[in-house]
Amino acid sequence: MAGLACACKLSKAGLSPVIFDKGRGIGGRMATKRVDQMQFDHGAQYVTARDGRFAAILEDLQYNGAAANWDDGSNRSRIVGVPGMSGLPRAMSAELDIQQLAQVTAVRAGSGGWTVQIGDQAHHFDKVVITVPAPQLAGLLGQDHPFVTQTADVRFAPCQTLMAVINAPATFASRRDDVGPLSWIAHDGSKPDRPQGHATAWVAQASPSFSEQHLEDDAPAITARMLPLLCDELNVATDAVIYASAHRWRYARVTAPLGQPFLHHAQTLYAGGDWCIGPRVEAAWVSGDAIAQHILQSPF
Repeated sequence: MAGLACACKLSKAGLSPVIFDKGRGIGGRMATKRVDQMQFDHGAQYVTARDGRFAAILEDLQYNGAAANWDDGSNRSRIVGVPGMSGLPRAMSAELDIQQLAQVTAVRAGSGGWTVQIGDQAHHFDKVVITVPAPQLAGLLGQDHPFVTQTADVRFAPCQTLMAVINAPATFASRRDDVGPLSWIAHDGSKPDRPQGHATAWVAQASPSFSEQHLEDDAPAITARMLPLLCDELNVATDAVIYASAHRWRYARVTAPLGQPFLHHAQTLYAGGDWCIGPRVEAAWVSGDAIAQHILQSPF
């Protein structure tokens, strides 16, 4: 979201930003996984807005059918992507130059700008914006880069996520628990324009303590640990489970943010993301938008 917010603003100003994304789908933690006829929002569950500019973006996305309000019984305004959370970044990126399955391995200062290394190919740019989680900056810039020192106190909590299809009716849309091992459970089919079937798609996200304790467990081990917990919460037998898998988000939620919208070096290298401000999708958007504004006000 930080990279998209930045690129959208630069593009509207007449510049030609290029986005490199290591994934198959744009959006990072705003992700949707599809399995047969079912799907799961296994990253960010919904979006909220406090900033009027971001609220306007969400309103426009709703008007164009890429977003909708999710009534999960909480009496709170919660916006979700359509037909999945990935619908939000997909709509925002529609007119941008995005190169996917392009994992950047290094960013180095070059003659009159920066070199972005992807495999055996070097790409040269006047300015570079990096929106990876703060702990990954050292791998791109080198351990001795000032950005690494400046982000030394930024902290993240991981999140282990379970996706399950259960042959039993849903009795609620979402449930939050600040004490138990499953901090969030959501009936994915209760969101607007989701696939409907005889079975129910669920997403369960583990608490920070559970996720940290089992951070290095593989996906089958996490599935085996979390599935009985979900079945207990839903009061169903494990033999009602049709499908189950797990996903690890190592840098899921920033717990100690930087405290400023972004970092910059010589007005040509920038780093930002939700880790600058706080653990919300909106924080990533604010960071990216602020970087773009700084670039537009800086000389080329």
